[in-house]
Amino acid sequence: MASSATATLNREEDFASLLDETLGRDSGFDGSVVTGRVIRLTDEFAIVDVGLKSEGRVALKEFGPPGATPEVKPGDHIELYVERYEDRDGSIVLSREKARREEAWTNLEKAFEANQRVNGTIYGRVKGGFTVDLGGAVAFLPGSQVDIRPVRDVGPLMGQPQPFQILKMDRARGNIVVSRRAVLEETRAEQRSELIQGLKEGMILDGVVKNITDYGAFVDLGGVDGLLHVTDIAWRRINHPSEALQIGQQVKVQVIRFNSETQRISLGMKQLEADPWEGVAAKYPPGAKFSGRVTNITDYGAFVELEPGVEGLVHVSEMSWTKKNVHPGKIVATSQEVEVMVLDVDSSKRRISLGLKQVQRNPWEQFVDEHPIGSVVEGEIRNMTEFGLFIGLTADIDGMVHMSDLSWDEPGELAMAKYEKGQVVKAKVLDVDIDKERISLGIKQLADDPAASVLDRVHKGDIVTCVVTAVQSNGIEVKVDDVLTGFIRRAELARDKSDQRPDRFAVGEKVDAKIVAVDRASRKLSLTIKGKEMEEDKQAIAEFGTSDSGASLGDILGAAIRRRNQQAQSES
Repeated sequence: MASSATATLNREEDFASLLDETLGRDSGFDGSVVTGRVIRLTDEFAIVDVGLKSEGRVALKEFGPPGATPEVKPGDHIELYVERYEDRDGSIVLSREKARREEAWTNLEKAFEANQRVNGTIYGRVKGGFTVDLGGAVAFLPGSQVDIRPVRDVGPLMGQPQPFQILKMDRARGNIVVSRRAVLEETRAEQRSELIQGLKEGMILDGVVKNITDYGAFVDLGGVDGLLHVTDIAWRRINHPSEALQIGQQVKVQVIRFNSETQRISLGMKQLEADPWEGVAAKYPPGAKFSGRVTNITDYGAFVELEPGVEGLVHVSEMSWTKKNVHPGKIVATSQEVEVMVLDVDSSKRRISLGLKQVQRNPWEQFVDEHPIGSVVEGEIRNMTEFGLFIGLTADIDGMVHMSDLSWDEPGELAMAKYEKGQVVKAKVLDVDIDKERISLGIKQLADDPAASVLDRVHKGDIVTCVVTAVQSNGIEVKVDDVLTGFIRRAELARDKSDQRPDRFAVGEKVDAKIVAVDRASRKLSLTIKGKEMEEDKQAIAEFGTSDSGASLGDILGAAIRRRNQQAQSES
């Protein structure tokens, strides 16, 4: 019985062995990569001889994209992945795509171990990054590893074959992580080294604006950055680099300075253009008028662009004939087109002094042309000060009436009290100082000077009768003919020192005095009683003799007094 069972088992094993030999079944082929020859094509499959008892089949869609003609024909030798040695139909199931993937993994592992770059194509977007085709194997590209700088648009990189560095791979899990940034940084370091070695001042390079600050922009020259200062971007005035540049912009720059020790690079863009300041002195001669645009306003003036790259300064003092101590922003505005006159040019310092008020006529010159000295004007009292009145003559200029020119007879303070702000008055133009921008007016000059006739007939040395108007400690004030004022100092009140007392006189008293000086401008006389008395003594001595002839001084003076009294009686 046992021998019979053993025989039966042996027969079954022999049968299985014979079946395996007949069908070519060998489970060792599953999951392996084999080389086969395409025998024929069907509508859906390519029939392939892989050297086994049975033929295998591969879906045609694995040989090309959907809708395209498969890239395979009978007789082609291809590598295939054995998915299953035998299916229900007795065929071997093969995969071209998995064969490529297995081959790709093998090559990628070698590259990973050797720290070599691999080529791939970004073809899809996933959470946190992108998918990359590495010749059949799918890898993950994190968003932070796409470029050295953040990339806003990855569109131009999609579908473009490019090198990658494998950061991590796990074949068991089918995970591959790659980096494009690592390749760029390595390439950048190589380019930086080459660029630094060959860098010279004056070189013209292409670059990309990497960053913008208040004082300039940093330009990537391909592995190394250079500073493009705001003053070297353009010949024209630029307040902020963002007015002319933007991040990512391609620019052409020139190396201005290069420090090999610190590896600092200074760049310039305007140096690639012609210097607009060449020939400026001949182009903008002093006295010529030009139109320009206000580019900048400061506390001390406004900058006006005459042409791109050439600016001049209109100092605040040259902005208006009449508006003084006014901020330039009250007179002009940024971007305003204005007409200016060239005042001075300093090509070496790149400075042009401009004038805004010079293109308009000097209002003081215009006033004196329209209102010559001696003419009568009318205006409103705009301001009153302790020394006079300011009268508005035009919208922008005033004339001043000094308090001494308000009245012929009244003191200035008393005359000022008769006027008030806003009152409209008439005045005569006395003087115009164009350089000092002053106009002197007079109100009293509208009428004749009542003292003019008296001034014409009094002269130095004349004896006049005065009326005392005020007694002071240092002398007395007097009036002559009710129009001229005079003053007799204490020392001039009498010949004898004991009589030189102001209190000897009373207001309203009449006295005779000699004119020492006549001030026609102020209509004042300087007088002396002492001088008059001394002159009378000299005349008496000359007329009635001297003490040497036997006459006493009393006799001489007595005769002179009697003579004078007789003349006075006869005149009366």
